[in-house]
Amino acid sequence: MTLTRFVGKNAFRNKRRSILTVLSVGFSLLLLTLMMTLWRSFYMDNGSAESAQRLVVRHKVSLTFSLPGFYREKIRSIPGVVAVVPVSWFGGLYKDDKPENFFAQFATDPEEFFKVYRDITMPPDQLTAWQRDRQGVVVDNTLAKKYGWKLGDRIVLKGTIYAVNLELNIRGIFNSVPDNQSVYFNGKYLEEAVSSFKGKAGTFGILTDSPQNVSKVAVTVDDQFHNSPQPTKAESEKAFGLEFVAMLGNVKLFILSICSAVVFATLLVSANTMAMSIRERTREVAVLKTLGLKGLRHIG
Repeated sequence: MTLTRFVGKNAFRNKRRSILTVLSVGFSLLLLTLMMTLWRSFYMDNGSAESAQRLVVRHKVSLTFSLPGFYREKIRSIPGVVAVVPVSWFGGLYKDDKPENFFAQFATDPEEFFKVYRDITMPPDQLTAWQRDRQGVVVDNTLAKKYGWKLGDRIVLKGTIYAVNLELNIRGIFNSVPDNQSVYFNGKYLEEAVSSFKGKAGTFGILTDSPQNVSKVAVTVDDQFHNSPQPTKAESEKAFGLEFVAMLGNVKLFILSICSAVVFATLLVSANTMAMSIRERTREVAVLKTLGLKGLRHIG
């Protein structure tokens, strides 16, 4: 009997236990891989080359506070700034409040949005149609597939933050990498429907002329509005994303805790299986030694 055959026979001595052990270890490795993928996407992935040239400007205190709309032109005049676009969270409901029907909704400027977010692509004719329709909206292709949306369809977003329901016409379907599962509509339409929103913006997206100028532009923006009633906090798109994630809690500690628990559980399952196998064979090993067994190569 060879060593390989001996190991194989004993591995499937108790088939139920062997199968359960393999499934437990496999599930643990799958969960560990998922957690490490999340870790990489949140903390190690630098995003696209275009995102490395972008900044997000928000209120220094909190995202819940808006910024004056006239900040846009002041930011545009800063050296190194190529384009500036307002991006404001709407937070409405589509159909109902079920989690599966949730997606991000933003009011923005159709004339300059794709100049800042150049890694989001859409056919030129659809962009033109969006710019000409005040009630137009462009949607992510994943959302379009999920809900069966087509060009020309009409969707209604029920306001939760703002007491208004927006009736929007789908004028474009865009593609983004990574998939952002968002919709964007004309901020002017929201200003007409909600007078209190007029002349305001939740955040500003900035495209700089090079990644090297991102930090310089960020400092200049914050210095310019340092003494204003609405001070700003300008940060890279990556830093803004991490800060948004941090609002959910200590995500980093949560991921590390799950990874540690998975590794410990895997080791525990493996050790327990090995111990059970050894205990079951104590009598057999004793008999084999009595017969003069010195090595597996001598079996048979």
